[in-house]
Amino acid sequence: MKPKLLFVVTEDYFFCSHRLPLARAAKEAGYDVTVATRFDRHSEAIRLEGFGAAPFALGRGGMNPLRAGAAVLRLAALYRRLRPDIVHHIAFKSIVVGSMAAKLARVPAVVNTFTGLGYMYSSGDLRAALLRRPVEAVLRACLSGKGRAVIAQNPDDRRILAGVMGVRPETLVLVRGSGVDPDRYPASEERGGKTQVAFISRMLWSKGVAGFVAAAEKLRPEFPDTRFVLVGDTDPDNPQSVPRAQLESWNAQGAVEWLGRREDVPEILAASHIVALPSAYGEGVPKILIEAAACGRPIVATDIPGCREIVRDGVNGLLVAPASSGALADALRRLIVDPAARRRMGAAGRLIVEEEFSERQVVAETLAVYRSVLPGGGAAHVR
Repeated sequence: MKPKLLFVVTEDYFFCSHRLPLARAAKEAGYDVTVATRFDRHSEAIRLEGFGAAPFALGRGGMNPLRAGAAVLRLAALYRRLRPDIVHHIAFKSIVVGSMAAKLARVPAVVNTFTGLGYMYSSGDLRAALLRRPVEAVLRACLSGKGRAVIAQNPDDRRILAGVMGVRPETLVLVRGSGVDPDRYPASEERGGKTQVAFISRMLWSKGVAGFVAAAEKLRPEFPDTRFVLVGDTDPDNPQSVPRAQLESWNAQGAVEWLGRREDVPEILAASHIVALPSAYGEGVPKILIEAAACGRPIVATDIPGCREIVRDGVNGLLVAPASSGALADALRRLIVDPAARRRMGAAGRLIVEEEFSERQVVAETLAVYRSVLPGGGAAHVR
């Protein structure tokens, strides 16, 4: 009988963009795969893959205790109905709610993947500080035990999980990011014409949008033929979302161009010369930076956990201090005026992805985690 594997993730688009190859490989390896998420524009695509669908709206707003408690009970009921052999919770909120629900429903095997530690560990505001202690208490009670494994995406997060949250070392695994398919993101020579600097992400303040715009405003008088583009949509469910009116205002002023949501990220990267992500968010390993490196594009990013996992300063990009638009502008200037450095860093980034961040490697490492928590080792190896 096939082991039942249930993915729990807040949004269907995130499952498709970050976990679809893993789910396909798990199905090929003999798992019966179901996805529990809020189904929106990707529901049909998930069903066409042959996966089961369990609509579940967890939401990505705040961690209101009453709402979280109700979500735990609803999710526990779902677990009792579906009776999965293994549940894979992905990202912070799914882990907090899902781990409690799995305890109540006595799910035999649970894998929790932290895609960064997010708002609570990247923000310095009082609300984040007040949330940390009760959430850490819940996680200390739920993350360890028989049939449990925790995946961290960078060494900094692994240290916090082992220290503050008390995850036992034997249950804590490092799997760096969600990986990319190098064939889908081929390296290419720079195109002629205007130099293009791209910021590709959700439009969140914590991702460094304002810093990118400020750097662009500094550099535009010096480099009038350089394009600075923002690629990505707003995220109204996130309190850090940049208002649409602000993005439209920046676009109208001309320092940056806001292109909105785009599905053709490989094409955007091929048309770009530099990719920047001055994030202050609690990142795991930002997938867009892996994609940029795969395409042979140099990266400018902040020197924070997750970003520095893929960006090696001076090798495939430049690391700058967080919240410093001046340092960001200086780093971008260095690359705008030096095509040879861009080519050298781009080639190094491609090699790093092939050796360390390929989709195939991440999938193999995660399937090994599944086998480690299932009695008898679970399903067969990937063919």
